[in-house]
Amino acid sequence: MAIDKALYTAHATSTGGRTGTTKSSDDRISLQLSTPRELGGDSGPGTNPEQLFAAGYSACFIGAMKAVAGSQKIKLPADVSINAEVSIGPMTGKPGAFGIAVAMAVHVPGMDKADAEKLVATAHQVCPYSNATRGNIEVALTVI
Repeated sequence: MAIDKALYTAHATSTGGRTGTTKSSDDRISLQLSTPRELGGDSGPGTNPEQLFAAGYSACFIGAMKAVAGSQKIKLPADVSINAEVSIGPMTGKPGAFGIAVAMAVHVPGMDKADAEKLVATAHQVCPYSNATRGNIEVALTVI
């Protein structure tokens, strides 16, 4: 599925794979990458693609929640937070292939849980990360 018109395009260059570096074209991101011990690496001082995905997805999802809340005239607490977990492992039925799964625990202080669950469900329909992953990976959303 394509987009009608790009409103913004991010640019980054990675070298060396999971034991290299990644840097954005505007120098706002310049990170060392390290492979976790669980994946056969040395768990060095750098970050990894799964952490970056967890950070990006959770931040984007809060943005989607804000957009939905604004369009529905709902007051969203300023201290909304999401604990995102991105897991990597072998894919079922695809020998040699790896996949990811996402679990996000959404905390909306002061909001009725049923209302928060409706907001999260709607945000999941508009979030770009959710739309990119829908049907491709397992995404579990929980309001806590």
